Order: sequence, then structure tokens, then C-alpha cells
Amino acid sequence: DQVPDDDAKTFELFSAGQTTAVFQFESPGMQKILRQAKPQRLEDLVALNALYRPGPMDYIPKYIEGKFHPETITYPDPCLKDILEETYGVMVYQEQVMQVAQKIAGYSLGGADMLRRAMGKKKVEVMAAEKSKFIEGAVKNGFDAKHADEIFEIMVPFAGYGFNKSHAAAYSVVAYRTGYLKANFPAEFIAANLTNEITSAEKLPQYINEGRSMGLTITPPDVNN
Repeated sequence: DQVPDDDAKTFELFSAGQTTAVFQFESPGMQKILRQAKPQRLEDLVALNALYRPGPMDYIPKYIEGKFHPETITYPDPCLKDILEETYGVMVYQEQVMQVAQKIAGYSLGGADMLRRAMGKKKVEVMAAEKSKFIEGAVKNGFDAKHADEIFEIMVPFAGYGFNKSHAAAYSVVAYRTGYLKANFPAEFIAANLTNEITSAEKLPQYINEGRSMGLTITPPDVNN
């Protein structure tokens, strides 16, 4: 709990994709994304954790482009900037889909959650009823019906596979703290992982190699030592 949330060495490790043995971020694909996105804050890790799944992955390039080139960021409507600004205009989280429904069409958060679930199930008749309700609410809020229709259609795919932000945040805090230990206590970190994977024919050699690539001396069992 005493790990600082802005440790430069930790973000250097993530930005270099050196995340072997780091919870949620150790796959080669995720390491490649980290090198492209160069996360500098916990919110970046949360978003990448949520985006690196089938479906949302298609939007990772847009997210990265928005991060490095703010002039390319677009919003479905200017009034949604405060909801989507932290993710560079990309709807990443289920909570964002719900907030958009609340802001555009006046949904209660309970109603917005029902809408999100309906979108996720993609039942044609349910979707048609929800769409009418959404457009009706948006028109009452002063939006043009055609524009409301467009916003609804943008929301549908995100609602279908959007990740839960609170879940992604909890995962990413654990991942960040794991990265902190690797960046700041490398010998202890690798030793703990070798102990943890002592029976794994796959992971043990991988982590021995990782330790050596980090400049650690890892000696084999030796009767004299």
C-alpha cells in the first residue's frame, strides 16, 4: 500500500514493454502495445488493460494516436468531451457508455445499465425498442433525432464488449505494484518468481533468462554452494 503511484522507473519499465512476469501485462502482444503507447500514468494502464481484449483491440491505434496527437481526437458530440477525454475520444469502459446515455438521452444510471446489457445481448427487437427510447430522450434534451441515431450506433459495439472500468482499475493497480517491485527490487522479484514457478518446465527457464537479461547473476544448483 506504500508504493507511490508515480514512480518514474516503473513507467519506464512499462513503456519499454519489459513486463515479463508482470500481472496482466506479460503477453508478447501486450508488451508490443506498451512500447507503442508508452504509458506515463496509472489511467493509461487501466485503459490498455481494458482495450487489450477481442473487439476493443481494434481501437488501440485510435487511442494511441489520440494520446500522441491530440488534434486527431474526435467526440461523437462535443458535450461528451468530459466523459471521453481521459481515453482520447474512445469509449473504453461500460461506465462511459452508461454516462453517454445519461448525458444525451436523460437515462437514469439504472436505466443506462439496462441499456448497456440490452446492447451487449444484441436482440433485434429489444434493441429497436431501446433505440426509440434513446432517440426520444435525446430529442427531449434538445438533440437532433438523426444525430441521436448516429450516437446510438456508435455506442452499440462498445457496449457489446466494453470492459468494466472498476475491474480494469483493480487489475491495473496490482499490475502497477508488480511492475514497481520488478523495477525497484529486481533480484527479490525474480527470486520470488523462480520460487513460485519452481515446478513449471515452461515458466522457470523463461524467468531465469529474464533475470539474466536484467543483469542478475543466477547460478545453477551447486553442491559446493
